[in-house]
Amino acid sequence: MIRNYRRPFPAGIIYPDAIYTIGGKGKRLSLTFDDGPDPESTPLILDTLKSHDIRATFFCTGSRVLSSPGLFARIAAEGHTIGNHGFSHLNGLTTPIRTYCADVFRGRDITCSNLFRPPYGRLRVRQYRILERSMRIVFWDLMPYDFDQGLPAEDSYNILASRIRPGSVIVLHDHPTSSALIYLDRFLNRALEAGYAFRPLDDNSPRGRDI
Repeated sequence: MIRNYRRPFPAGIIYPDAIYTIGGKGKRLSLTFDDGPDPESTPLILDTLKSHDIRATFFCTGSRVLSSPGLFARIAAEGHTIGNHGFSHLNGLTTPIRTYCADVFRGRDITCSNLFRPPYGRLRVRQYRILERSMRIVFWDLMPYDFDQGLPAEDSYNILASRIRPGSVIVLHDHPTSSALIYLDRFLNRALEAGYAFRPLDDNSPRGRDI
């Protein structure tokens, strides 16, 4: 399996106005979580973030929000930013344009968020052009493959810890099999000790931000 730990190639060229990193002075990071809310993993993540007084961005899947409305409410109540990850977690490259966009809009109606992260980081140019008219498309700067059960948790941690840089938008997953559940607290301690600060994304994040 070929792993690309930086932004999905060639997203920066095809989707130039999407968000990949955050701006601002100093050593800032933005921590994001995809695929939830999940009754098993999301509470553990929220507890860990709360213990460090850190706010993150949760790209929630609409169908899972309907299954766990109380958990979704907790994410928002604790000050985290909500993002849209579609309703059904569709792959844009294998889904008809109209079907895909309708699913994303349904996810937006449920999450009430104009921040959208494409599931798998995959969508067609036409889908992108339609969605960007009313949403902020968000990719990432660093993916440590915490979802990959073939990658040991220690390896995923080392990828994350060694590759962060000022402005990185980091993508992890609130899923029961995510290795981030093992090392999240350790990573936050290391990043904070190294002088990094965390802030969530918002609708005012600049387009096409890069380092």
